[in-house]
Amino acid sequence: MRIDAHQHFWVYDPAQYGWITDGMRELQRDFLPKDLMPLLASQSFDGSIAVQARQHLEETLWLLEIADQNEFVKGVVGWVDLCSPDLASQLRRFAANRKLVGVRHVLQDEPDDEFMLRPEFRHGIAQLGEFGLTYDLLLYPRHLRVAAKLVREFPGQRFVLDHIAKPGIADGLMEPWARDIRDLAKFENVWCKVSGMVTEARWRQWKPDDFRFYMDVVLEAFGPERLMIGSDWPVCNLSAEYGETIGMVAEYIRNLPLEQQDFVLGRNCTRFYDLE
Repeated sequence: MRIDAHQHFWVYDPAQYGWITDGMRELQRDFLPKDLMPLLASQSFDGSIAVQARQHLEETLWLLEIADQNEFVKGVVGWVDLCSPDLASQLRRFAANRKLVGVRHVLQDEPDDEFMLRPEFRHGIAQLGEFGLTYDLLLYPRHLRVAAKLVREFPGQRFVLDHIAKPGIADGLMEPWARDIRDLAKFENVWCKVSGMVTEARWRQWKPDDFRFYMDVVLEAFGPERLMIGSDWPVCNLSAEYGETIGMVAEYIRNLPLEQQDFVLGRNCTRFYDLE
């Protein structure tokens, strides 16, 4: 299968999506399965992974309902309160649905850069394996060294880094991002989504060459066996159309052997999230 490993749905409400500012008017509307289906088809994708955009249990339930109603939504990365003493019951409730494949917390917005090392958070991570769930790391470059400490503690837990950790592509910033992402990639339980890059570049003014250094680094660090393509739709709309977003990565990997292209375009996502 060809899988878009990272996309979102929402029914827009400014009170619930405060991160969508007035400078993001393209996102201030509803984005639902009927909007995504033709975009996936245009790129010959068979399905997608829907990822949480709000830190609320009701959104996780809603995304699972969407996945149950739309076969092309192959899995959901939802939100649960990893720090809650009630976490086990939350996991039992949601993991009963086979389409819950992972969870995510918006670590990038936590005031404490070492939030993920708090005892209660680590206790939450320790419970995911029992339910066969993965964890999506949503980070900025400054968090990469902290993330390395977390993943070292849980070698049996599958982690995937979202959006290559959002390096400063618009400003051409390379270090210490490159050093730290190479160090994180040394842990074989960590994978990486080649996603979210167009919104870290100059919106609507980027060139494909702007991304080459960053894709070179993650390809070298993770290898084609631990990379997966993702659009970050509809957030990508701020800087590029869906086809441009996917096409930029697809063009970059075009010179890889066909088997390795297949890894990035879907096989890795299928393996990581255990979609089969």
